[in-house]
Amino acid sequence: MAQESVHPRPQLVREEWTDLCGEWGFAHDDDDTGLASGWQLRTEPFDRTIVVPFPPESKSSGIHDTAYHPVVWYRREIAVAEPFGDERVLLHFGAVDYSARVWVDGVHVGAHEGGHTPFSCDLTDALAPDREEHVVVLRAEDPPTDVAQPRGKQDWRPEPHGIWYHRTTGIWQPVWLERVPATHIVEVQWTPDIAAGRVRLEVGLNRTPDTAMTLRTRLHLHGDLLAENTVRLTSHRTVTDIAIPALLDGPAVDLPLWSPQHPTLVHAELRLIDETRTVDLVASYLGLRTVGTEDGRFLLNGLPYYVRGVLAQGYWPESHLAAPDADSLRREVELIKQLGFNTVRIHQKVEDPRFLYWCDRLGLLVWGEMANAYAFDSEAVERLTREWLEVLRRDRSHPCIVTWVPMNESWGIQAMVTDPAQRSYPTGLYHLTKAIDPTRPVISNDGWEHTESDIWSIHDYAARGDRLRARYGDRARIEHMLRRGRPARHRILLDEAADRGQPVMLTEFGGVRFVSDEGQQGWGYSTVASPDGLVDRLAELFEAVLDCPDLAGFFYTQLTDTEQEQNGLLDESRQPKIPADRVRTMVQRPAAAMTHERPAP
Repeated sequence: MAQESVHPRPQLVREEWTDLCGEWGFAHDDDDTGLASGWQLRTEPFDRTIVVPFPPESKSSGIHDTAYHPVVWYRREIAVAEPFGDERVLLHFGAVDYSARVWVDGVHVGAHEGGHTPFSCDLTDALAPDREEHVVVLRAEDPPTDVAQPRGKQDWRPEPHGIWYHRTTGIWQPVWLERVPATHIVEVQWTPDIAAGRVRLEVGLNRTPDTAMTLRTRLHLHGDLLAENTVRLTSHRTVTDIAIPALLDGPAVDLPLWSPQHPTLVHAELRLIDETRTVDLVASYLGLRTVGTEDGRFLLNGLPYYVRGVLAQGYWPESHLAAPDADSLRREVELIKQLGFNTVRIHQKVEDPRFLYWCDRLGLLVWGEMANAYAFDSEAVERLTREWLEVLRRDRSHPCIVTWVPMNESWGIQAMVTDPAQRSYPTGLYHLTKAIDPTRPVISNDGWEHTESDIWSIHDYAARGDRLRARYGDRARIEHMLRRGRPARHRILLDEAADRGQPVMLTEFGGVRFVSDEGQQGWGYSTVASPDGLVDRLAELFEAVLDCPDLAGFFYTQLTDTEQEQNGLLDESRQPKIPADRVRTMVQRPAAAMTHERPAP
């Protein structure tokens, strides 16, 4: 498949769709007068041009204005042929930060709140008759100083400071148009059950059908029919189990399970049938694999799997949270794998589904993480919880995602040690996530101050390898760190009764900055002065972590330099600071935790 053919929603694809990225009219609305002035009906306020889907703060957008602009407007004329019969015309937005309202030909057709998740609008009844061109207008509101809003690493100050970056406002993922039947498929979810030799399929329709319909599903592997299932639909949501006898008939080599080493994907065709007529036809895919934890190890397909991960911000200097182009998403996955990593933790961002597609297809494990807020009150809890549920709904069928991380480093819950309400929040998110998806490990609060988690994740930026060995070199030392240690002045476990022997991982470490010019701006967690110094320091840190027999994995900070954070293995243009093969050798050094990989003394 060519990169350009990747659909913006790769797990629910119809062949015909219209890309609406490109030039749109644009206007700032700093005084928030646009609604009262009827900008959705006017043309003159839109006196600038923006390139969608790049945020207006970015160079790629053509606007490149990083000042505070809490309200922005977009306008575009589109050609829409008159719907045939009972067809519907849908307008899809991959992500708009933070809240959006949409009009077509002056008629309000939809609204959404949440800066990382998709939404759709049915334009059909709003399309003015006898017009060749129709007008789409979107208003986005993104208060730059609202810290109760899930914002991740978008800075609330006028200029980036510390570990926070320039903001991403408005449209930042693809926009596209689609014609669908009156009753159509809007959601497809896959849950493999390897032990039972089946996969569970959940299908959502846009409405309850007027009369019963049939859903026929075919699964193909390498072009061969793997399974077929037919089920009668009488409701807008249906759950059915599809038997896959090949999972039970022989050794795994006959039906390879999905893994980074063998990213085998099963392709699916879903056909919605009304009597004998095909009403809707969509393509999807899934991966057959299991993940879990046991005896202090992370498991993939029932076997211990050592996590060799890297932290990635998913941020580009010219386009911010939006990828510069579709190919950049594939290239990011390829770069991570070339450096020897088998896992990526996308940090404080819900990544573009096309990135997840390439992780699925090329074989890269992903820790799915939510962008956090920085305040604790009822509104902040409601906002994050609602958007997190949308994240789970959008992404839980991707085989690459193996762990969920709703919160990070007590952001927004800084008083959770002393405040029972704040402590209940990540615990509640843990159980809510498990209720939606019981098949993956969940980490309530990555880094420290865990209440309930399936992996004890620790952030430790010790600058030297001997300090890491002293803290994590054997089980006794790890137990001390979990209960008494303070690697970042924070307790690791807040509820020791929750300890079930979970795997322990260093999910942030390293952060080494290479500086050749003493006057160079930026920072890292520690600093070296030459490429050779960077090689030596990285080798020391990776050796120390990999020599700890009771660590189940790691995540190095970080993949690329990002604005003032100059601690990447690559610079912000994705160029290696030292040869990639040298990094790969360090990353893939045998891990003492895997007995068959024990390094020589």
